[in-house]
Amino acid sequence: MSDATPLNLNVKALFFDVFGTLVDWRGGVAREAEALLAPLGYRLDWPAFADAWRGEYQTGMEEVRSGRIAFAKLDLIHRRNLDRILPRFGLGGAPEAALGELNLAWRRLDAWPDVAAGLGALREAFLIAPVSNGNISLLVALARRNGFPFDAILGAEIACAYKPAPEVYLSAAAALDLPPSACLMVAAHSDDLAAAAACGLRTAHIARPLEFGPGGKGERAPEIQTDFVAADISDLARRLGATE
Repeated sequence: MSDATPLNLNVKALFFDVFGTLVDWRGGVAREAEALLAPLGYRLDWPAFADAWRGEYQTGMEEVRSGRIAFAKLDLIHRRNLDRILPRFGLGGAPEAALGELNLAWRRLDAWPDVAAGLGALREAFLIAPVSNGNISLLVALARRNGFPFDAILGAEIACAYKPAPEVYLSAAAALDLPPSACLMVAAHSDDLAAAAACGLRTAHIARPLEFGPGGKGERAPEIQTDFVAADISDLARRLGATE
């Protein structure tokens, strides 16, 4: 961590990773899967199902990054990934209506407890926006569900590319007419922050040790040098001088 401050960094906008950083994807997907599939008679290890679905995340996006398929919204990538894991959980015969609704579980995730208040405080001093691999409609749904006061929805869909492609970070800065150095990428994942830093953005790490459940592999500290390290979004707001 550096001893930089918002003043000497000249930060104007904060960009947020969403899945894992702002919202609890594991708990939300497990909850939604159980609510939709248990009434149909399925009995699964619901957190393991969430882990397996999320485990296909990078594989699905790599098909786009590599050029094997054209850019597709994350909703479609999620559905392809869901279809990949259905046989592992004995869900090959699940009704299409249930699977279609289950694919929208990613729009119904809950924020970590610190997020809404922290974002509200940060918005008093900075422009704030997600820079996520999520598509715009998905991110709007999450924002409305959780009270995220975003100024814009940025990320993969406006870049037609998936992180960590440089164009995702650079197109977000350009959309706000800012140089990359005036933008601070906030994430719970060091690889995301490393990619942002390589594009000239400033970086802030958020600890999310419970992202993968109790005793999981969520990052407690960054694995790279960052401009800020914070325990959560509210702590980041304090460190950036947005709240006392």
